[in-house]
Amino acid sequence: MLAAAARIRRREDFTATVRSGRRATRGVLVVHLALDDSNPARAHAARAGFVVSKAVGDAVTRNKVKRRLRHLVRDELKTLPAGADVVVRALPDAASRSYEQLEIDLREGIAAALRRGGRR
Repeated sequence: MLAAAARIRRREDFTATVRSGRRATRGVLVVHLALDDSNPARAHAARAGFVVSKAVGDAVTRNKVKRRLRHLVRDELKTLPAGADVVVRALPDAASRSYEQLEIDLREGIAAALRRGGRR
């Protein structure tokens, strides 16, 4: 489970991250990463949000995918700089991926987005 401070909850934050952040698609995940380094003293800890649509499957399947992603992102947030926002969007085939494959897709997606310099 992610701590409340580590989750993106507001629609405006999701929208800002998707629109102004860098995007990287790896496997069955699309990673949107936005870094806010304008004022490091007031930067929040890295946060994450998830988008798992009905195209992924029924409610049980979507929740399973979200639980897996939350667990994987928890470790990745520690490696991101303060002020980073990450939105992970699961594509329809995410339900058929193993935990290990999701982990690889997530790590590669975050690394690719960081290489692109995801500045807000």
